[in-house]
Formats: sequence, structure tokens, C-alpha cells
Amino acid sequence: MTNNIQTIILLTIFVPIVGSLTIPLAGLISKRARSFWSVLIALATTASSMLLLPFALKGGELAFRKTLALGLDFIVVADALSVFMAVASSFIGALIVVYSLGYIAHEENQSEYYFIVLLFIGAMMGLVFSANLIFMYLFWEIAAIACWRLIGFYRVRDHVLKADKAFLLTFFGAVAMLLGFILIYAQTGTFDLTAMRGTAIPGIAVLLILLGMFSKSATVPLHTWLPDAGVAPTTVTALLHAAVLVKIGVYAYARIFSYTFQLPEGWQQAIPILVVFSSLLAAAAAAVENDLKRILAYSTVSQIGYIFLGFAVMNPLGVSGSLLFILMHGLAKAGLFLCAGIIIHATHERDIRKLGGLIKTMPWTAVAFIFCSFSVIGIPPFGGFFSKFMVIVATVQSGRIWVAAAALFAAVLTMYYLFKVFSAVFMGEAAPASGHREGTRSMVFVVVTLAVLSLLAGLFVAYPTKLANIAAGEIVRWIQ
Repeated sequence: MTNNIQTIILLTIFVPIVGSLTIPLAGLISKRARSFWSVLIALATTASSMLLLPFALKGGELAFRKTLALGLDFIVVADALSVFMAVASSFIGALIVVYSLGYIAHEENQSEYYFIVLLFIGAMMGLVFSANLIFMYLFWEIAAIACWRLIGFYRVRDHVLKADKAFLLTFFGAVAMLLGFILIYAQTGTFDLTAMRGTAIPGIAVLLILLGMFSKSATVPLHTWLPDAGVAPTTVTALLHAAVLVKIGVYAYARIFSYTFQLPEGWQQAIPILVVFSSLLAAAAAAVENDLKRILAYSTVSQIGYIFLGFAVMNPLGVSGSLLFILMHGLAKAGLFLCAGIIIHATHERDIRKLGGLIKTMPWTAVAFIFCSFSVIGIPPFGGFFSKFMVIVATVQSGRIWVAAAALFAAVLTMYYLFKVFSAVFMGEAAPASGHREGTRSMVFVVVTLAVLSLLAGLFVAYPTKLANIAAGEIVRWIQ
């Protein structure tokens, strides 16, 4: 049993990484072979991560290590937290790869695109299962390089400059985080997270590590690269917002600060205030923006604040709510971005003031958009309602009434700007920029699937909640 779990973890990490290297070879055969092989690798990654669900649902933890020099042991850990993240990220990533078949069918450099996307997913899997700080950093930086190349995919000067901005800002945070890891090593003599549970670390190390997490997860004021990253293909922005990149920061927070170290008291009080301020400010920015992808980008910054908040209040309901939030937001935000991709693909327009009446020519996209919007807003019975409700109630339980009130107001702003987008884009008279084609079958299939899953995730919320509760129980037990 133990050897089987180890093999499955290694497959989940290395199938997408090694598979990405074979994409150029598949492209030499034919475009169809490359597309088929890319989807197969993405689905295989999801399937292997799902094979870990029976183990995770039993609770407990298994860690495997390969001893290397200088404390740089390759350590992977399987528990409810890592399995939950791996399944959610790889599943959404696989759907985005399927959507890509139609979206980039006529683009150049498709072999490079699929190579980097699969490498991106593999880096996330490596980070999720790593229990050594240096290997976490290694996969963190692989994801950053992949992000940089994908944002600048179109090779336009303005796009490349914005890709450079994203890389430099997140790299600055990553270097600060690495310095924090080194301070921890100087204190403990190890990079092994499983050996440091309950250890108190200095406030300067916390600050440095948080800079890395907040820059990667685009938390105010380190958020400015994410709206600019909208110049990337919409499939890439969906990956950044829903499946991989911004989720890396919140996962690292859960693994390092919620599951391993004891935060100083001052940070325990400050972090909820910082993240809810980020959520409010980003929601306000989305409310006054007119660029479709930038609205959705600011929305992500706002919603990430809720995930950090649930982990930061550090009670079982909050931790469980944050884990559910990662899944629910991933499904719905991927759906919203991919709906935006269909709209932009057809109309070549991103300014919502120049769109309108698209429900007549894009009915499936319109329904998918409003379903996913309901989930992001937090309207029952969609999945987003339960995760947002749990985080806000947990914040109240922790005694932070004003923080909870601010989070609730951010939810009201979310309702305002998403309904504003739906009304401007889909309702009213058709604008001159409105197109007449809804998208390829693969594109429409994926957005409808994500919309239906956003509803089903709420109707059958007990199933993901069970795994989230197990993870939350393990985390809170270590804290206590």
C-alpha cells in the first residue's frame, strides 16, 4: 500500500513534467497527434491524483524521502491537504487543455504552448506534494518561468514587457521567501517541513515568506502584475487565476503557516486585516473597470483574500471553508475566463461598453457565465455560497466582527460588478462589435461543464467538504 501511494505521487508529479518534454516530438507527427497527446497527459495527471482520494479520505499522512546532500532531501507528503489541492488543480487544468484545442487551433507555436502549459501543471503538482522548503522553492520558480513565457506568448512588445513585469515582481517575492527559508534553516538545521511542526519562527522570516506568497497570489499591494497578465491567451489567464499560479501562494500559506510553524501573535492579528483590505480594494477596482479580463483579474485578487482569511483565522470552519473556496473559485473563475475567451475570440473586443446583446448569438456562453457568476458571488445553492459563508462565519467565530463585515461588503461589490458585466455584454441591443459565432465545440463544452460543476459542487457539497474537513482537522490538531 505504501509503495503504491509513493508511485502514484511520483506519477502525478512527473507525468506532466516528462510528458511536456515529448510534446515537440508529437508535434512532428501531426497537429492532431500533439493535441491528443496533450489532452491525454493532462487527463492522466488528473486520474493519478484522484487515485489518492481513498487514502486521503482515511486521514493521516505518509511521507517519502530520498536522502540527498546538505539537507536537500527530496521529500513528498500525501495527506488530505496535498491531495485536495492536487485533484482540484489538475482537474481544472485538464479542462483548460481541452478548451485550448479550439482556442489556439490557428495560433503559431502550439508545441511551445502545450509544452509550457503541461510543465506549469507539473510544477504545481511538484509544489503541492513537496515537504522540503528548497524543493517547494524549485517548483515555485519553474511555475514562474512558465508563467513568464505564457504571458508573453504572442511576442508583442507590450505583452513581453508585461510578462517581464510579472516575472520580476514575483521573482522579487520568491527571493525574499528564499531568504526566509534560509533563516529558518539557520534556526532549525533542516528544510524538512515534517520535522518542524510546532516550531516558532522569527517575525522577520514570516515577513520575508509572506512577501513571496502575497506576490505570487497577487495580494494588494503586490497585485499589479495580475491584471496586466490579461494580455496572455485567455486559456493562460484561466490557468493563472483558477488552476495553478495564484493558488500556489495560498497553498504554501496553508502548508507552511497553518500546518507547520507557529506564527507570532502579532502576525496572527495582522494577516486577516491585510487580506480583507486586499479583497475590498480589488473589488472596488473591478467595480470601476471596463476591460472584461481586467475585471475578472481584480475579482480574483478579491476572492483570494477570502481564502487567505479562512486560513488566517485558524479555526476548523475557516480552514475547511478556505479549502472549499479553492475548489469552488477554481471551477467558477475558470468558467468566467473561458467564457470571456469565447467572447473575445468572436468579437475581438474586451471593452464591455462596446459589447451587448450577445445572449442572442451566444446563449450557452451566457448561461455558463451567469452560473459561474452566481458561484463567485456566493448565491445558493452554487458551490461558492458554502465556501464564502463558512469563511465569513469562521471570521465571526474568531471575534473579528469588523473584518467579517468588510468581507461581506466585498461580496456585495462582487455581485455588483459581475451583474454589471453580464448586463453590458449579454443583454440589451447587439453592439457593432458583437460577433456571430459562439466558439468551437470543445470551448463551449468546457464552459458549460464548468458552469454545471459550479452548481453540482453546491448541491453535493458534502462530498468535497468531507475531504476539506479531514484536512482542516489535521491542520488544527497540529496547531493545538
